[in-house]
Amino acid sequence: MLIEIHPKLPMRNKAITKEFYIHKLGFREYGNMDYEAYLMLEKDNISIHFFEFKDLVPAENYGQVYIRTNDIDGFYKFLLDHKIAIHPNGQLAIKPWGQKEFSLLDPDNNLLSFGQSL
Repeated sequence: MLIEIHPKLPMRNKAITKEFYIHKLGFREYGNMDYEAYLMLEKDNISIHFFEFKDLVPAENYGQVYIRTNDIDGFYKFLLDHKIAIHPNGQLAIKPWGQKEFSLLDPDNNLLSFGQSL
């Protein structure tokens, strides 16, 4: 019965979050309303929502989302080609649980992990 999920992550600054996700990761804004303290972005078949949290301390943020992909090597290469920093502990690797994964941090320290089943 469940058909979609739209994770909500904190952001300190809408313009910075929008810039990172759109111009660096290839997302696009969707919806027909521009909310002052809320942002909705999508790429391919996923969407992520962001809510304003101006007092967020990035070092204390534990926001995380796990995103499945069907072309992890291609997306990883896209990010490297565009000089996107990969998490130092999240380089592309095959994990013991049968996933090929990598991770990165957004400007607010939200952890984005990407994985593909082997």
